[in-house]
Amino acid sequence: MKKAIVLGLASLAWGTAAMAQVSTITSPNDRIAVKVDCADGIAYSVLLDGKTLLSPSQISMTLTDGTIYGGKAKLLKATKKDVENTFDAVAYKKAKVEDNYQQLTLRYKLFSVEFRAYNDGVAYRFVSASKKPFCVKSEEANFAFPEDWNAYIPYVHQNDETLETQHHNSFENTYAHHRLSEWDKEHLAFLPLLIEANDGVKLCISESDLLHYPGMSLYNGDGSKTLKGVFASYPTLREGDPDWGISMYVKGTEDYIARSVGQQETFPWRLIGISTDDAQLMDNDLVYRLASPMEAQADFSWVKPGKVAWDWWNDWNIYGVDFESGVNTATYKYYIDFAAKSGVEYIILDEGWSPSRIADLYQVVPNVDLDEIIRYGKEKGVGIILWAGFFPFQKDIEGITKYYAEKGVKGFKIDFMDSDDQGIPEFLETAAATAAKYHMILDFHGIYKPTGLSRKYPNVVNYEGIYGLENMKWNANANQVDYDVTIPYIRLFAGRADYTQGAMRNASKGNVRSCNNEGMSPGTRCHQLGEYIVFFSPLNMLCDSPSNYLGEPECTGFIASVPTVWDEARAICGKVAEYACIARRSGDEWYVGGINNWEARDVTLDLSFLPEGQHEVTLFRDGVNAHRAARDYKKETVKLPANRQLTVHMAPGGGFALRTK
Repeated sequence: MKKAIVLGLASLAWGTAAMAQVSTITSPNDRIAVKVDCADGIAYSVLLDGKTLLSPSQISMTLTDGTIYGGKAKLLKATKKDVENTFDAVAYKKAKVEDNYQQLTLRYKLFSVEFRAYNDGVAYRFVSASKKPFCVKSEEANFAFPEDWNAYIPYVHQNDETLETQHHNSFENTYAHHRLSEWDKEHLAFLPLLIEANDGVKLCISESDLLHYPGMSLYNGDGSKTLKGVFASYPTLREGDPDWGISMYVKGTEDYIARSVGQQETFPWRLIGISTDDAQLMDNDLVYRLASPMEAQADFSWVKPGKVAWDWWNDWNIYGVDFESGVNTATYKYYIDFAAKSGVEYIILDEGWSPSRIADLYQVVPNVDLDEIIRYGKEKGVGIILWAGFFPFQKDIEGITKYYAEKGVKGFKIDFMDSDDQGIPEFLETAAATAAKYHMILDFHGIYKPTGLSRKYPNVVNYEGIYGLENMKWNANANQVDYDVTIPYIRLFAGRADYTQGAMRNASKGNVRSCNNEGMSPGTRCHQLGEYIVFFSPLNMLCDSPSNYLGEPECTGFIASVPTVWDEARAICGKVAEYACIARRSGDEWYVGGINNWEARDVTLDLSFLPEGQHEVTLFRDGVNAHRAARDYKKETVKLPANRQLTVHMAPGGGFALRTK
């Protein structure tokens, strides 16, 4: 059910040239203001409680025919409106989303610009009035800050020969933390990116509704306090990797960034989330709100989120069986048996089930009887998901999807897009629409952050674009624990994340090591359990070996019980790069999760939101020796005090998980 109320509509037609062409909109709570100055081009600034967060920042778009959206274009009309809206969400972190804002629309002859002010952020976008196709030469998207603030910056660390080649990357890296003026001039940064303003205020920059346009990266090449948007050129030729046959590389580009079909086209929203308390960023819906909604008559009731037993991270390493494990039918039946016994909805056949170098997804390796695996999964009530490289999948999206849907496969994990030029968002939407047609779910791996496509196509259940636990197989030197307590405020601000947690081999600081076939996780067992609540992931993987899980029934049972989509969320407490605690509700049950950095700490949880009569909870917490043996944990029933304030100790790299039932 959806309700929308337009509270007011005001038209401000500018009279003479002498009139100041300036307008201001404010958030519903009157704390955030967006001031737009059209006297010389288009520049906007952002204030919180009267203090400047964003200094006047120029924005424009330039077409290949010389037309400029902005610049000296003559403003024809400006209108404001106030909107109160609530809409239902499908396969999301809450069942209903409030969408309350004030909007300013600036109308010009060839285009318009829309600005919005929410209680938790601001956004703007361009809208073309053209009815004919055109090409966008460049976009000016500036973020000018009043001071040289610190930022958490996810630099591109691949293909760094030039700034242009950096647009081909996996969108995975930890965060550099330094002042804006200290920007690494050799590298772009991908989104989201976090700015630390004064008085504990945080600004998270991202984008939404990226459909037919390249994604935005940020760059600061002059050591200033201003970040500039940078966009990949439009690709003229994309070729498959001849050695691997999975990924594709851009071999030629145009001298423009986007090709438009016209017809009143809207462009992506540029947005800034604003928080006065770090925890607010963990429960921000700005990206999802601003995304295109699903079609009015669309039915996605068939979408089934859930857990998935994953083979690749644990290297198909099972034991206690009378067959040799690997990419073969017997191993996958074992995974199915484990999933069925544990209440896990899916298993995935990752890389290896189809010959990779020939890039033909209709072929299956001899050791895998896919029809038998699908049949056995159906018999056991476990769905099958197939991994697919971008190159072979894009060659025949319709045919491959139809073929495997008819066989009974439930979805695809599509990997190695590794770019955000215009062709990739268009591929994602085509794949989503085609998969929806055949009632298949999708997990986009090897891709940029989510930009709201899951609102339009809820069958897109997950995205990567994150430095997930898989990296511990080869880079144990990365400070993964500190990264874990940073992403709830930055990467997860953009939405769902395929982080792939669930390790049963846990290591205290200094003890973790890289290992391909017996992977480890830094931090405690309860750090891993807490991630299933703190991280939002509608298709949530169990990364470890089924054999290991079967030896840990208590933790496995808890992991399998945690929902992957929710009815309500409440960010409880946290601080960027230190710790994060959040509560989520599914039906009548509440789950509360917390994760910690390498500093031991006690956190006091305000659980006053729990229903009356809720006196006891089940708590998984770090054991007394978890700082030494990270797998040490304790499960206990805890009686809540009268004031509903519960204090929990988290070990270094620790965490906790709480359930009300």
